[in-house]
Amino acid sequence: MHHYNNYKIFEKAYYHTRAQKNLYADYPADYFDENHYGPIFSLIIAPFALLPTVMGLWLFNLFNAFLFVLAIHLLPLSTNKKLFILLCCAIEFASAVQAIQINPVIAALMILAFLMVEKGKDEWATLFIVLGTLIKVYPVVALAFFMFSKNRLKFILSGLFWLVVFVCLPMLISSKQFILQSYADWYHALVIKNANNVLLTNDQDLSIMGVFRHFANNHNLPNTPFLVFGALVFLLCLFRVSQYHSLKFRMYILASALMIVVLFSTGSEPPTYIIAVAGAMIWLFLQDTPFSTGNIITLVALLVITGLVPTDAVPKHIRKAIVIPLQLKVWPCAFVWLKMSYEMIFKTFKDPDFLIPIKKVNPSNSGILKTAETKNE
Repeated sequence: MHHYNNYKIFEKAYYHTRAQKNLYADYPADYFDENHYGPIFSLIIAPFALLPTVMGLWLFNLFNAFLFVLAIHLLPLSTNKKLFILLCCAIEFASAVQAIQINPVIAALMILAFLMVEKGKDEWATLFIVLGTLIKVYPVVALAFFMFSKNRLKFILSGLFWLVVFVCLPMLISSKQFILQSYADWYHALVIKNANNVLLTNDQDLSIMGVFRHFANNHNLPNTPFLVFGALVFLLCLFRVSQYHSLKFRMYILASALMIVVLFSTGSEPPTYIIAVAGAMIWLFLQDTPFSTGNIITLVALLVITGLVPTDAVPKHIRKAIVIPLQLKVWPCAFVWLKMSYEMIFKTFKDPDFLIPIKKVNPSNSGILKTAETKNE
């Protein structure tokens, strides 16, 4: 049905960079909406854009799947738990790839960054963080993993190195002046997009702030108090240095990072929730009894209210009358994040038996895919 507008935007990002045409202008003859990804994305999409559209689109979604599955596969959990996480993310993954979004890759980059810090491979961790941030900003929150680094100077220096590399790389297919101007244009495009997202007239702003804006029917409700609240809660969790010995606690921080980038973003829309739901599922399957009555209720809420209710599984008139005005998609994830944050602030953590310690990589071994052996439940 030719419903691949987002992919048209992606394809053109590469060609516009080569032609040095404004990456963030309107091109109604080619597509509707605008590009909102950083200049480095023009290189990420290049291998797909150079192919025929059908082939490129298909491979792009396989790329989404590959990185997301790889990231979950490398988590220090049993095979069964990782399979459950993937299964329970299936609805949100479908939403993301049917909308042709890169959000599964963004989630994967944040998870991989965490795992690389755990393995002592800070140069890989910062690569994933910087690359993700320069694509879609969200992974900047993964800088919090700096607190878990055993070599913070290496983390900082490698991060600065990758920042220079990824800022300059698009210049290989364009020019220095154009790329530097594109970063300024990107910033202004995001400011405008943020202003438009809160107008209560679209499917953006699926955030905690958006819930309150819809309840108050007031698009002028400011973001700042909510952002300060979210930042303070996250910082309170990070300040519990006494719990850093626990891998479970550190994985809670990972799950929280995946959730706050969505719950506190005015740009959140249905396909963005693969990131938040991945965090919620990691939290859920870190529980000693993930299938207790309370956790099953939470899981059903995530699958049905967050996953299915905003889709065609619910009649359109009900979605318009109830689901959208109440921003129901946000609620289960917000509940999980608040519950998880409470535990991180007030509880003492002890690693359960099912968590598999992440082996540090020998400095002479540059591989990133070697993890502790996975045991089956």
